[in-house]
Amino acid sequence: MGLFRRKTKQYSDIAPDEIFLDSRNAPNFDVYQFEGKIERPLPKSSFRLVAGMFLVVTLIFVGRLWSLQVAQGSNFAERSANNTLRHGLIFAERGSLVDRNGVALAWNTPNHDADFSDRHYATTSGNAHILGYVSLPQKDSSGFYYQEQYAGISGIERALDAKLAGTNGLKITEENALLDVVSESTIDAPDHGANVALTIDTRVQEAFYTIIKETAEEVGFQGGGGVLMDIETGEIISMVSYPEYSPEVFVRGEDDEAIQSMLNDPRNPFLNRMTSGLYTPGSIVKPFVVLGALNEEVISPWKEILSTGSISVQNPYNPDIVSTFVDWKAHGYVNAIDALAVSSNVYMYAVGGGYEEQEGIGISNIERYVKAFGIGEETGVVGSNEVSGVVPNPAWKAAVFDGEDWRLGDTYNTAIGQYGFQVTALQMVRAVGGIAREGQLVTPTLILNENPRLVDVPIDVDAEVYGIIQRGMRQAVLTGTARGLNLPHVHIAAKTGTAELGVTKNFVNSWVVGYYPYNDPQYAFAVVMESGPAKNLIGGVSVMNKFFWWLTQHTPEYLKAHVE
Repeated sequence: MGLFRRKTKQYSDIAPDEIFLDSRNAPNFDVYQFEGKIERPLPKSSFRLVAGMFLVVTLIFVGRLWSLQVAQGSNFAERSANNTLRHGLIFAERGSLVDRNGVALAWNTPNHDADFSDRHYATTSGNAHILGYVSLPQKDSSGFYYQEQYAGISGIERALDAKLAGTNGLKITEENALLDVVSESTIDAPDHGANVALTIDTRVQEAFYTIIKETAEEVGFQGGGGVLMDIETGEIISMVSYPEYSPEVFVRGEDDEAIQSMLNDPRNPFLNRMTSGLYTPGSIVKPFVVLGALNEEVISPWKEILSTGSISVQNPYNPDIVSTFVDWKAHGYVNAIDALAVSSNVYMYAVGGGYEEQEGIGISNIERYVKAFGIGEETGVVGSNEVSGVVPNPAWKAAVFDGEDWRLGDTYNTAIGQYGFQVTALQMVRAVGGIAREGQLVTPTLILNENPRLVDVPIDVDAEVYGIIQRGMRQAVLTGTARGLNLPHVHIAAKTGTAELGVTKNFVNSWVVGYYPYNDPQYAFAVVMESGPAKNLIGGVSVMNKFFWWLTQHTPEYLKAHVE
């Protein structure tokens, strides 16, 4: 039994991870984490796939690098330079505006938040309509300038925009990656705008404006204005319009409440009443009607016409209809000089349209003489928008009133400056200067030291006729409707006018025009107070009276000191 004993084989312990288990017979194994799975080596195909992918990426990278460095290298180099070097504007300084004495009216100050200077205006009242204002350069949301210049919006700023603006320069700026400026250099230097001296005197402007403003507020006029002009040079010493706006507010554009207040003001502070305001002139056209009558020899200077306070004219087509044309009072017998002094309507009816035995010059001649002195036409002043106006005639009436015929009463009303008559104050001051200079008209100017632009009235008028008109206007100051201007230290010739407005005639424009000194004329003036109560006795004459006394005390050089 021992000989046949089975030999027992010896085995070492078996490690657990060497035991092959079937996961299907081991429910506790997590097959999703490969528990119970046999590890297998990666196939060689996987290595070939990864190697191929790396090769493709490398080829793409090398190709792109070749494109950037070789094919498009010069293009990207230029773009890189442009990102570093930027072109920019060097804004030209806008020219300054000063008055005739060198007082600053419009000037620039540095703006540390912008590339251009701020524009500022003197706060002196009365200058707004003359100076106007500008729009500043403007950027878009990306910081690029779509308006590269100051833009003159109105007044002298607009009229002389090219002269004041200058030409912008060009610079190149180097910036680093943080957009900090590394260096700057000028390519083209800016050409700064020219400074301009105006004819106005700031002192006179403020005084004239204040007097008109106070009178309007005291009496109830809607507005008003005045102009004082040298009739030898055409230089406008003062031209004011009340109310006015603030140029400074519109340049800044920040005070919305103030801007809306001006835009909504029913008195229209944006209207320059001296050049763009059209007004019914009333009796201030009478000197030109009388001048025409005397020059056409339909009446002698000394022939008297009786004014009983009105005239009546029977309708030639219907004897039952009688039209009455009134005078503002009964003046008795008046000749040409008296008629101007007391402003007789009846005299103008007679010499304008004819009455009874007295022949009139007719509407054609009224229009011809009035227009000969520039009334109803633009004066040619630079720096202010002008309107022409209206001198009524048959063609005008037919166009406006659907073909209606011209009647005698239309001529009568035109002869006293009513009906459709519309003029500007600057036209009237120029026309009155033409009477003072006996037939020579000067173009008004706001630019100091310009050569005077003179033209002759296109109608030959006898010197004696001018003398009669001048005497009539002087008599108006001594004893007539302009007695408020009878001052001891300066002799003035003037003509007043009260133009009735609307159907009810409850409101009037109050005018006075004239020139001085009487025997050696140098200055002409005009004042219109707009739309005030008809029963009020204070108006244009009162304004000029106060103004002359102010000139006497503060700027006597404008009174041409000698007394005749």
